[in-house]
Amino acid sequence: MTQQPPPAEKPEKPGGPDGPEGLDGLVTEARRDGGDAIDLLPTAELARLMNAEDRTVPEAVAGELPAIAAAVDAIVERMRRGGRLVYAGAGTAGRLGVLDAGECPPTFGTAPGQVVGLIAGGPGAVTAAVEGAEDDRAAAVADLDALGLGAADTVVGVSASGRTPYALAAVEHARVLGALTVALAGNRGSALGAAAEHRIEVVTGPELLAGSTRLKAGTAQKLVLNMISTITMVRLGRTYGDLMVDVRAGNGKLRSRARRIVALATGAEPAAVDAALTATGGRVKDAILLLLADVDADRAADLLARHDGRLREALANSLSTKEN
Repeated sequence: MTQQPPPAEKPEKPGGPDGPEGLDGLVTEARRDGGDAIDLLPTAELARLMNAEDRTVPEAVAGELPAIAAAVDAIVERMRRGGRLVYAGAGTAGRLGVLDAGECPPTFGTAPGQVVGLIAGGPGAVTAAVEGAEDDRAAAVADLDALGLGAADTVVGVSASGRTPYALAAVEHARVLGALTVALAGNRGSALGAAAEHRIEVVTGPELLAGSTRLKAGTAQKLVLNMISTITMVRLGRTYGDLMVDVRAGNGKLRSRARRIVALATGAEPAAVDAALTATGGRVKDAILLLLADVDADRAADLLARHDGRLREALANSLSTKEN
């Protein structure tokens, strides 16, 4: 059933969402005690201070693990129905989403467009700031409509402040369309969190440079996005234990990694590993199944297709069939 849109936000305080009044009360904008003198510190002391601040980020993420797990389980359910995972953000948040999405095809063998990173201002905003793009709510709606977003899809809005108009509009529009919505923000009680079905609000405290959310808040976002994509793919069967069995061997390093993965999974000798990979066209899962289940390449491909690519299930089915 299509979700009803969330209630409209209260009007912003004078100054707008990004004016001084609009930023009041945001932890991500606060100043650290003693921050006014960091430029006077020796370089080694400044490095120590920054490192100490960074060490607090994993603990902040740990406090949101139940929320992260709940969001991942909901994402997996949608993706099993053929849905896509879409990140939407501006600035650092948008770049991190684009980065995470871009890593999924080589790491997990995802199809083009299965994991998508949308950034306010378009692809050019990945390498250069696009002024005013984060305030463009209409662009977020247009970007999602261009994807043909549907009820099987998930949109994760990413925003350190939790109020970035582009991310907020993306979540609101996705919810109207019936897609699953997740908020990843750096402030408690955020507008983004209120708009989404699942809220992940990792509060990392004031930054070393006041308001520079590319620092701790950005690190927290990277850690959470790593969790969302990695655990989702584990749940979808795109790994075998801790092995990246859907890796795409598109260069020399990855071809070596593919051989190593097959060897670790099967214990086979190098010659047998190379023969299996040759027989299966370099497909790691198929090669493992060929070696462990003693089947040919066609049978390995058929077993994997019947089990939606889940190697462990395909292997169990093949072995139990032989036993019977």
